[in-house]
Amino acid sequence: MNANPAPEFPRRLARTRKFTLGLPHAATVSPDGERVLFLRTGSGTDPVARLWLYEDGAEQELVDPAGLVAGGAEPVAERVRRERSRTRTAGVTSYATDAAVRLAAFALGGELWAVRTDGSAPFRLPTAGPAVDPRPSPDGRHVAYVTGGALHTVPVAGGDDRRLVAPEGPDVTYGLPEHVAAESMHRGRGHWWAPDGGALLVARVDESGVHRWHLADPADPSAEPRTVRYPAAGTANADVSLYVVTPGGRRTEVRWDRTAYEYLATAGWDAHGPLLGVQSRDQRTLLTLAADPDTGATRVLAEARDAHWTRLVPGTPARTASGALLRVTNDTATDTYRLVRDGEPVTPAGLHVRAVLGVAGERVLFTAAADPAERHVWSYEPEAGCVRLSDGPGHHTATAGGGTTVLESATPDGTAARVLTAGRPLRPLVSLAEEPALRPRPLVLDGPDGLRGHLFLPSWHRAGDGPLPVLLDPYGGPGLRLAVPARGWWTLVSRWFAEQGFAVLVTDGRATTGPPSWERSNSGDKRDTAVADQVRGLHAAAAGHPDLDLGRVAIRGWSFGGFLAAAAVLTRPDVFHAAVAGAPVTDARLYDTHYQERFLGHPAEHPEHYDRSSLVGLGHRLRRPLLLVHGLADDNVVAAHTLRLSAELLAAGRPHSVLPVPGASHMISDDAIAENLLWFELAFLRRELNAEPPAYV
Repeated sequence: MNANPAPEFPRRLARTRKFTLGLPHAATVSPDGERVLFLRTGSGTDPVARLWLYEDGAEQELVDPAGLVAGGAEPVAERVRRERSRTRTAGVTSYATDAAVRLAAFALGGELWAVRTDGSAPFRLPTAGPAVDPRPSPDGRHVAYVTGGALHTVPVAGGDDRRLVAPEGPDVTYGLPEHVAAESMHRGRGHWWAPDGGALLVARVDESGVHRWHLADPADPSAEPRTVRYPAAGTANADVSLYVVTPGGRRTEVRWDRTAYEYLATAGWDAHGPLLGVQSRDQRTLLTLAADPDTGATRVLAEARDAHWTRLVPGTPARTASGALLRVTNDTATDTYRLVRDGEPVTPAGLHVRAVLGVAGERVLFTAAADPAERHVWSYEPEAGCVRLSDGPGHHTATAGGGTTVLESATPDGTAARVLTAGRPLRPLVSLAEEPALRPRPLVLDGPDGLRGHLFLPSWHRAGDGPLPVLLDPYGGPGLRLAVPARGWWTLVSRWFAEQGFAVLVTDGRATTGPPSWERSNSGDKRDTAVADQVRGLHAAAAGHPDLDLGRVAIRGWSFGGFLAAAAVLTRPDVFHAAVAGAPVTDARLYDTHYQERFLGHPAEHPEHYDRSSLVGLGHRLRRPLLLVHGLADDNVVAAHTLRLSAELLAAGRPHSVLPVPGASHMISDDAIAENLLWFELAFLRRELNAEPPAYV
């Protein structure tokens, strides 16, 4: 008999926000390497983030929201508590600095605050309204922010707030990203300072042509529906343009063919001037443009074309101090994402570059790996070539300045942040995160045709003990792998289900992160390709582990994983006997333009691709138990996806279960609901697979 290793796991998973609270993150290193700013909550269960300074080998708390007083003498802690009740995260959740990392600005409850790194107290800056995305000028003299769709600046040392540009109508904003930029393009901002602080590059977003969606709260019929602009596949995107704006009020439009290239994919302003990337609607062409800030004229620096879609790589395009252009391109001859400098590859074939983390002088810091399950930090300099900076299996990333690098590593042992400074001992940033009682310890499976899997067997099970019901626990979609050498929260959830008596299998199929041809293998079909890979992974695992009971197989997942779980029982009931589908995209036409059209094309031109990648229309085929879970406030994958499929199933006379979660967005944030949802899923799976709980003492 064995003791249950984690009876409290669901509760601890929820209270610790999946064991991420208390971890140092969002580090910024000063150009001289002397200072590191970072965020960390007060403990492993405290969701309120503070701003910290690491200097001379010691940590100092710069901002504790509980000690601040907002306008009207209301303690900021009160606003933090209200924010926490809505989101479970609060405090200093993001910040921006001046060029020297001497001043940081952040928003708390709509108030604009700043703090210097000299140990002085945080101070509030007056604003014209609730501040969004505050960013100090490079010299630290002003802070730009957005309120009411208008871009403002305010002097740090005191003085009048200045509105630089104001929206011309209710559907226009300046200085913020549009929906698809934030959700699908890695562009989470809409204004950028010039290096000398004399002007800003500002995005103008006009959503008047974007369809309105109205999201009501069925649990509160007295509440007004929330109206959002959502560019569903095949419909109009926001009209995005770009301007150079000076504090004196001069406004110059940055001009390019916005009809042919309607996506402003990237933007920035370095020592050589404004630099942007624009992408065609079909995403097969990506231009890198240099802009003249005085005239707004642009010239093409580089053009990338792809028969399927051009990949947007975080941190690119960029330029070195000498002006050399850095991009990441798909080298079709070697099937590799390679870093190129002025058009010449500088990384070897087989080393896939995932992001450019920063450029200092001629040195480039980037992440890359030959094994798609891993991610390492590398540097490149013309004289030294490519040098790997991270060691050991895992997912590593970094930020650097001067001779200092902060290396953040997710490994099989957990997550840690370390400060590496030339000539000094390696120093960890203190982690306050709680340690889980579970240890994932999966078996690594190399399946057919490049499939990679993790198999979690109960710790008390021995080969030949008897058959185990099987639970597939994948994501299986673009841009993410789960079978990686890192102790992520998902590995802990898989281990927990294994300790409840299941053989849990995680398979990363085609279209997850990998070489270019691998990532493009789902073009035109996001459903059947993904299901087929899960079936192949299952059969390969069972061939090597005969205790897997193929007569009792379930699958669970969320978002794309939820879509995959529902697709599995709808299309392959001969293999899958039950499914839990959380927040599934059931109608491919109801998801956003940039994401869906990348893989499926325009629905007017390729309706068959959308039919092959949807679940609606298949309701009559359901033969197995299906549990659908959806947050009713989800504005990413709206609840209509689940409700439409449920209505179709009901009309076809197919029994199923629906678990609506009032007030929840795309991810469940309420502690009690998140905890009990795991127990609810477990009870459903045990019942439908006739799986007896293990006999713990």
